[in-house]
Amino acid sequence: MSKKSWIRFALVVLLTGGFLFFFARSVNWREVAGYLGDIDWRWVVPAILITPVHLFARGYRWKYLLHYEKKDVRFYNLWAGNAVGFMVTYIFPGRLGELVKPLYVARKENIRPGFVIGTVVVERIFDIFTMCFLLGFFLLGRPLFGAGIRVQAEGFSLLYLWGAIGLATATGLLIVSLLFYYYKEKALAVAARLLRFLPKKIFDAVIHLFQEFTDGLKIFHNLGNFLIYLFLGLVVWLSIIFTYWIFLFAFRFRAPFVALFPYIFVTAVGASIPTPGMVGGYDYFSKMGLVYLLGMNPNQAVGYTTVVHAVQLVLNCLIGYIILWKEGLSMFQLKNLGQRTEP
Repeated sequence: MSKKSWIRFALVVLLTGGFLFFFARSVNWREVAGYLGDIDWRWVVPAILITPVHLFARGYRWKYLLHYEKKDVRFYNLWAGNAVGFMVTYIFPGRLGELVKPLYVARKENIRPGFVIGTVVVERIFDIFTMCFLLGFFLLGRPLFGAGIRVQAEGFSLLYLWGAIGLATATGLLIVSLLFYYYKEKALAVAARLLRFLPKKIFDAVIHLFQEFTDGLKIFHNLGNFLIYLFLGLVVWLSIIFTYWIFLFAFRFRAPFVALFPYIFVTAVGASIPTPGMVGGYDYFSKMGLVYLLGMNPNQAVGYTTVVHAVQLVLNCLIGYIILWKEGLSMFQLKNLGQRTEP
């Protein structure tokens, strides 16, 4: 292992360990075990069954981006690409699945890789916008939701902070993407000047990838398809929130459905931290969201987070492994596929 790899590995370990420390700090594990022993299994089974639903919703949404390049993309490949991407993200650090997902579909459907990567960038931009929209809906409509909302003062500070960061990030990415799409030649010229220090072979490959990437932004060209795409983004995230809501019933905890809008936003922030399996960041932010936004007991929050995270990890990895087994691929082949595309 090279020195650079060792440094990266050490940083990942420190980051993961730090978040896990804060997640487990001051936890009464006997009380956590009590909450786990009191789970209502009548709700656990349906919660597990609906956990993978978001993969289907994501696949259908993705089809609206890819049809500008190929109209007859197989839905199975879109579903499988999402599943395999999540599996790689759960196993390896650095959110490598975000690269593996488009490259898997590009290979299966014989589509330009840069184009598919461009569509995934669009997905992530509008995922952030969708979560900001749901967060804003919660903050503006909170007086209408009744006494079931138990957000603490610290929770509101957290929401406004991360809401502003999320909105600024999504807006910045959107502006850059629009500049690449509407001013393609000028944007490519700027990128060429910034990257001219690269060796010619690498430079040509990167510029070619940028050219394909801008073609992946064609969703901005058709207003009707763009609005449908925004609606499907809401469907994706509402299906995810519904899964978390059902898990609350399993833990005998009641909260209005809309109360999970800010929780899922905060949890997504933690999940974006590039640790293997989203371990640490996801867990800490989930615990904080449950305690400060939903008013859950910290020990119950630890139990809930541990169970939900474990279910997601096992299900996504199981589905991904089955897909790889059927296609005769190995997990490390996919990992190398993503790493070869990293700058």
